[in-house]
Amino acid sequence: MNVIISNQKRDMLKGLNIEVIKELHGEFDAEQLASSFKNFFFQKMILDITALKNYKDIKTMQKLSLSLDMNKVILVLDENSTTVSPTFMSQLISLGIYNFTTNLDGIMYLYNSPNSYRDVAHLHLINQTVEESKPTNIFSSVSAPKESSNNFDGNARILGIKCAAKQSGATTLTYMMKKTLEQYYSVVAIEVDKSDFRFFNDKNMISTTNGNIAEVISKVKNYDVILIDVNNSNNAISMCGDIIYLLEPSIIKLNKMLLINPDILSEMQNKKLVLNQSLLKDKDISDFEFESNLKVFYNLPPLNERIKSSPELNQLLYKLGFTKIS
Repeated sequence: MNVIISNQKRDMLKGLNIEVIKELHGEFDAEQLASSFKNFFFQKMILDITALKNYKDIKTMQKLSLSLDMNKVILVLDENSTTVSPTFMSQLISLGIYNFTTNLDGIMYLYNSPNSYRDVAHLHLINQTVEESKPTNIFSSVSAPKESSNNFDGNARILGIKCAAKQSGATTLTYMMKKTLEQYYSVVAIEVDKSDFRFFNDKNMISTTNGNIAEVISKVKNYDVILIDVNNSNNAISMCGDIIYLLEPSIIKLNKMLLINPDILSEMQNKKLVLNQSLLKDKDISDFEFESNLKVFYNLPPLNERIKSSPELNQLLYKLGFTKIS
């Protein structure tokens, strides 16, 4: 059984599909939590870092780590603070804390496949002081719009694009999103474990592997926006601040999807579902939501990939938090 301790992330953590034996909400001293759970048996603790008083001080995490088995703790970082800076994450690693993220997909990935030091070694800044490290954020969220005169306050916003069913158009949509966004932001796109991007002949569209995705992200961290065609990469999913799931709602695609994975509809609960290349009207969407018990985040019609932008794509990107797009 699991423990959830939440504060600012309470609403997000309600979407976790895990068994919970105890749940606390509010702000707590590290010593208070350590004392409460020191002899309490639990499988995993999902800890919203904002539930800790003075959570921006690494010494708070040090106090907690002295009493709890941090291998059982999944730390949910605050994407709007220094807790997602390279320095803070490196300090977490030095304390033996390897499981941290900012989103539900990252939590579930770490829940099923906990990190070891090897998985986070690339984030460990050996012999580097706080003053030497400039803030960045490989887990920043695009769900909350943040405007800045330059570079989103220095933090790259990482958006994942994933096909809920095979061949739902993630590669082409990533390309079109990049073309639209780069009119307002500096943008780079990455695909994982495929090489389809080469056909676009764009130097800011990079192909890499599941094992190298973290290294690639570290090299492009100064861009405003990083788009990732995640394919089946769990590493890529864990690094995204937000993810949209694409589904082409044709009858043949839906039936093939259900045949391959009968549980896909339940797995898509609480996801940002985008109907891609969709010809459905409002009434059709209502019927689809009722029949599937899913909520559609956005209905995107077929688009001309040769044009730089379209009103429909602009609206999707604005809804995702890219507010420079009018």
